[in-house]
Amino acid sequence: MSDMKAETTAGMGTDPLVTAPFGLPPESYDPTSAKLSKRPPGPWRMLWSKFSRNPYAMTGLVVLVFFVVMALLAPWISKYDPSRIDMMFPNLKPGVDGHLLGTDELGRDIFTRLLYSARISLLIGFSVALASVIIGSIVGAISGYFGGWIDTIFMRFVDVMYSVPTLFLNILVLAIFSSEIKYMIMILALTSWMSIARLVRGNFLQLREMQYVEAARAIGVSSWGIIFRHLLRNASFPIIVNATLMVGSAILSESALSFLGLGIQSPATSWGVMLSNAQEFMLVDKLQAVYPGLCILLVVLAVNFIGDGIRDALDPRQGMSKTRRRLKQWQKNYSKSGN
Repeated sequence: MSDMKAETTAGMGTDPLVTAPFGLPPESYDPTSAKLSKRPPGPWRMLWSKFSRNPYAMTGLVVLVFFVVMALLAPWISKYDPSRIDMMFPNLKPGVDGHLLGTDELGRDIFTRLLYSARISLLIGFSVALASVIIGSIVGAISGYFGGWIDTIFMRFVDVMYSVPTLFLNILVLAIFSSEIKYMIMILALTSWMSIARLVRGNFLQLREMQYVEAARAIGVSSWGIIFRHLLRNASFPIIVNATLMVGSAILSESALSFLGLGIQSPATSWGVMLSNAQEFMLVDKLQAVYPGLCILLVVLAVNFIGDGIRDALDPRQGMSKTRRRLKQWQKNYSKSGN
């Protein structure tokens, strides 16, 4: 018996605590060459894996990144000043005198104005989405976690905000104050956060009953710690989906207000401002309205495709057949019940 132990230990190496797997000769087992199992992918990696297989979502991402890069590199891409007026060359055709898309009624380069307009429009879109997510997440989290009279007050306030005519309120605030970017972002965010609040509240009503929340309470974690460190993190995926879709809505709202003359004022410009200016010269040059309208269309479609791609990637019903095939393969490789 002692000879067998010594022989097994000698075959295993210097560490007598390491044993060979069942059915494998001890002398042929080397613990240093054993392959470690791969770490399972995290939720963000799985999200990107599903998202990258969606051609529409990837196309939308490429288009959005293209517009963002063009907006950031506008001073290096075009040599013209977007606000410089040159009445000697108004309404030039595309490609004349180095103007890629021609000039407008005041001799300003249209391509340059599109690049600088992208800065304003994208800034407003992302800022409104971010501010709406922050406000709506806080209101929905507090309402859904604490419940009771707090939930009643918050949700009735949300109902009141829903009943207010959004366009009328936007026009009123911008008319009283001014059409600066900060006021436009503020009013658009204050009229867009309600859907996020209801979404977060619905998720919190389910998540607050989970066992890990009870365990966190049992070890003394505060309510705010549970809300921001545990529950809000688990409700982040649907918030991201709605935030991406909100970017497109904010860009359309800014364009509508600018088209009505309540948007960004000169010398700054946006796609909505360019549309508003082009309506007076539709008979002279129709392309002046086509260019900013096409930019708005492409960006809004790209953002919507990205949002739909994220939503499909988070849907557990997507790729269910593939999951079942993987489960059967796992059972075939690792189940020992038939042996």
